[in-house]
Amino acid sequence: MRTVVVTDPPRADAADAETLGGFGVATVHEALGRVGYLGPQFRPAWAGARIGGTAVTVLCWPGDNLMIHVAVEQCRPGDVLVVATASPSSDGLFGELFATALAHRGVRGVVLGSGVRDVAELREMGFPAWSTAVSAQGSVKATAGAVNVPVVLGGQRICPGDVVVADDDGVMVVPRADVPRALTASRARAEKEEATREAFRRGELGLDRYGLRDRLPAFGIEYVSHADEHAEEAGER
Repeated sequence: MRTVVVTDPPRADAADAETLGGFGVATVHEALGRVGYLGPQFRPAWAGARIGGTAVTVLCWPGDNLMIHVAVEQCRPGDVLVVATASPSSDGLFGELFATALAHRGVRGVVLGSGVRDVAELREMGFPAWSTAVSAQGSVKATAGAVNVPVVLGGQRICPGDVVVADDDGVMVVPRADVPRALTASRARAEKEEATREAFRRGELGLDRYGLRDRLPAFGIEYVSHADEHAEEAGER
């Protein structure tokens, strides 16, 4: 590993990132063709937060948060801190004190491929955090890593400046070059979903709106009355 801090990498537009955050993980993920999702293991420390921001990436050693301290200086308003470890770790590398420092710098939240601690305090101060574990296990500050280099979380490659979208459904990444396409596709999907929502409120069925009814026979699905079903069961006995 090269122990390096890359300063001021190019970032996606902060307003675009915030807009994608407003659409939410499920909508953006579907709009892009179901790509970029980090998986169900990344859960919010507290419910209700929804963010979209530009990634400042950190690569730490397990049980060691030295490089998070280094990364704080590289953060600016609209960023999301993204922390990976060189090998699996569930230790609580991030808590209230880090959140206080990042909130001062306008950081929108943190995503950790490890543990988070001080959950009650994070919820009280309203600082969003997503992680793969909640753990009071502390850490040391003894091993050099890297800041603003590509990292992998949940099988997804996250580069500095990419957009990270996170909410109660989890976390996803939108590569910086894909942000314009993501915005267009997410708007279209949101409009389509609103039209469908209104149709469902009027009583329309998904079977008909999505053209599924005519496809059911191809799946081998048939409709039978309750009486016929029981008569057939009785005959089999």
